[in-house]
Amino acid sequence: MAEHTYDVIVIGSGAAGLTAAINLAEHCRVAVIAKGALSDGSTAWAQGGIAAVLEPGDTFDSHIEDTMVAGAGLNNRATVEFVVENAPAAIERLAALGVPFNPGGEDERWHLTREGGHSHRRIVHVDDATGWAVQQALEAAAKANPNITLIPDMVVIDLVTGRHGERYSGEGHVWGVYACNRRTGRVELFTGRATILATGGAGRTYLYSTAPRGATGDGIAMAWRAGCRISNMEFMQFHPTCLYNLEVKNFLITEAVRGEGGHLLIPETGHRFMPDFDSRAELAPRDVVARAIDHEIKRLGLDYVHLDISHRPEEFVKEHFPNIYEKLLGLGIDMTKEPIPVVPAQHYTCGGVVVDLDGRTDLPGLYAAGEVTQSGLHGANRLASNSLLECFVFGEAAARHIIANWEDLPEPPPIRPWDESRVTDSDEEVIVAHNWREIRRFMWDYVGIVRTTKRLERAAHRVQLLRQEVEDYYGNFRVAPDLIELRNLIEVANLIVRSALHRKESRGLHYTLDYPTTLPQAIDTILVP
Repeated sequence: MAEHTYDVIVIGSGAAGLTAAINLAEHCRVAVIAKGALSDGSTAWAQGGIAAVLEPGDTFDSHIEDTMVAGAGLNNRATVEFVVENAPAAIERLAALGVPFNPGGEDERWHLTREGGHSHRRIVHVDDATGWAVQQALEAAAKANPNITLIPDMVVIDLVTGRHGERYSGEGHVWGVYACNRRTGRVELFTGRATILATGGAGRTYLYSTAPRGATGDGIAMAWRAGCRISNMEFMQFHPTCLYNLEVKNFLITEAVRGEGGHLLIPETGHRFMPDFDSRAELAPRDVVARAIDHEIKRLGLDYVHLDISHRPEEFVKEHFPNIYEKLLGLGIDMTKEPIPVVPAQHYTCGGVVVDLDGRTDLPGLYAAGEVTQSGLHGANRLASNSLLECFVFGEAAARHIIANWEDLPEPPPIRPWDESRVTDSDEEVIVAHNWREIRRFMWDYVGIVRTTKRLERAAHRVQLLRQEVEDYYGNFRVAPDLIELRNLIEVANLIVRSALHRKESRGLHYTLDYPTTLPQAIDTILVP
């Protein structure tokens, strides 16, 4: 078995992972492991922008309050303050790395947009492809740094803990990971004094998702198996406006289209329905808008609703949304003249691995940053454009804590090699493909935007059946990327369903017909291995 030793192992090559690596590289040798290509993660897909207090009339208190209101009181105020107050400095560092934020007018440095749930214009952006610009700048900085080794096409199987192979709860020191090399199919070992999970969310647990194909909850599942607490997995954010197109999956129509005046309409009648649900109309938070669309689609038996910004001047639309305009034009939709068919789709995982303000998990030597975590920032619903921000602030915080405590992080001991002596090559790939489809279908139908206890119990039953099947399969056959992801998907589906059944109220993104009211006290759902 090939073994690779570095100072720190970073799993994930998006905003959180690369930010951590760039900050660590001043002091130590870092390996950044990507599951596919370096740019395949969610960061590159982020259209909207990054929220920060940059406008003269705006305040930290206002950004904090907007975040808390969106999060339905479940946010950790200390975390929200920490992230919001570090936001302007994070934007400055990105600009210094060469991220070409859209310039503002005469008296403002950058152009700021406004999105649902924000009381001010505070979103810096690069047209409607901010994530791609950020990803390119971070990758360029990482590639130019001799202390950073970028390793694509490595599918991480599990964390290496204290006496690898036994279960730990809060005790097992993490020394790195076992990973499957996509090109050779062999398992390789990566060890370091510290490991950072930056693996993103679990969107692909659902049939319709804006997340990239690799968002299978790997980091959450691995941390849970190793002994970390997992929190608030019932809060799955559904983006209200994903393009409805049978050929093109996962194309997101950014929140900013509504922020700049787009209306949601019933296709046949042209009725603008959002004012029927909320006084903020199209600028209501995502959970409100997604539920309203879901309600109208189910009530009227529609496939989609319309998002229309054609009443704004043609040049304005093209200038603000050049990438979306071009993409839609290629599909025969001219958004300057006609409405866009949209449906809700899973978009963001608000729960995850419990971390503190230094990005530390329950396990010594293991840190986490970004969508894989539950830091306390998002509460029961993420405020638009706070997600990339969390990646930068916590990626840097984890790096800072590792460097400050370097002498206390012991060298890895000898690690047991990966044992393949009792397994064979799979002869039944159809099982993996079928189970993958089945999970995503029942999660969409039973654990979607609107829930009931009966549906959740049905999902729990299916999870247990599939879990046993996948474990049997995993124990008998050589690991392969699809099998590793399937094992993680079923683990994460289990955590989502358990968390949803545990919450006997409707709050934020968790809406259940059996408990439609919100309880007076906001309490995190915390699952302990």
